[in-house]
Amino acid sequence: MAAVSIEQLHVRLGQADILKDLDLKVENGEFLVLLGPSGCGKSTLLHAVAGLLDVQDGAIRIDGNDVTWTDPKDRSIGMVFQSYALYPTMNVERNMSFGLRIMGTPRAEIERRVQRAASMLQLTSLLARKPSQLSGGQRQRVAIGRAIVRDAGVFLLDEPLSNLDAKLRSELRRELKRLHLQLGTTMIYVTHDQTEAMTLATRIAVMLDGRIQQIGTPSEVYDEPVNRFVAGFLGSPTMNFIEGSLVQEGVRLCWRSAALGLDVTGYAFAAPPRVGAKAVLGLRPEHIALVGTDQPADGRATVSLSEPMGAHVVLWLDMNGQSIAVDTESHTAHQRGDALGVRADARRISLFDESGQRM
Repeated sequence: MAAVSIEQLHVRLGQADILKDLDLKVENGEFLVLLGPSGCGKSTLLHAVAGLLDVQDGAIRIDGNDVTWTDPKDRSIGMVFQSYALYPTMNVERNMSFGLRIMGTPRAEIERRVQRAASMLQLTSLLARKPSQLSGGQRQRVAIGRAIVRDAGVFLLDEPLSNLDAKLRSELRRELKRLHLQLGTTMIYVTHDQTEAMTLATRIAVMLDGRIQQIGTPSEVYDEPVNRFVAGFLGSPTMNFIEGSLVQEGVRLCWRSAALGLDVTGYAFAAPPRVGAKAVLGLRPEHIALVGTDQPADGRATVSLSEPMGAHVVLWLDMNGQSIAVDTESHTAHQRGDALGVRADARRISLFDESGQRM
């Protein structure tokens, strides 16, 4: 295992600044996921850690050693790329052991490492096969096994599941999580898939425009997003955003819009709130309950669209011209055009100021 420390990292490609004064610490044995949209700099950061890119400024330390200008082969890393990058003329065993043979590792040690990795990844019966004889999931397991046999201090994984279909992604996701629990090794994983991030990560670092917007456990990032970008990037359907303002009603502080009103007296504001201030309410679809029109509610709405998802149904509601998504049980009887009352769980809301920062 090895910790990774990145300090004031600056990476420029051509005339474009991709990473800007970035700081990041990855603890021993942690599974850190770099999450963000295409072009946010997450793969660039991973490649800088791997030594595949030169940096303009800053420092990269692995296990306390400054490796900023160290060759990739001397960084104690194992890398898994988006493409399998297997040698087509070599069988699975030769693909997995190639790097060790180049380094002059003793034959008995090579065999021990290959057999151990093959057992972990359920590849033992496939060691004699060529890549052309394997499925996509099997090829990616071979690519992962090639990294494992290096006994590296840090594993770097660059969107390794993105070329697989949904079923294979789900299966390999579980295998990766199980593998991390077995090895206890530090892993840094790049993805734009929030499901992968939420299910795999010890911590998630959400990135945008070369900067880390928020870093925390999956529940911290999901439940308490620091800004509207993070709030909107995580969750499917995405978080509902409704514009409104803060008003004082007796001893209560309330948030109100044309369609919805909530008591936010108990909300954990980062700074004392200002009555009359504009505030955007962030409300996740699963934190909304639907009731009949004859029952008390925070607002009223009409069903405009239904999306059956198997185990649940996403209902899209029209609230005075505002479209919101509600996650409901699969046996819901609500149909297009139904009028409903809406209740929001005030304990689970987020409020954002006009700049998009969490209030």
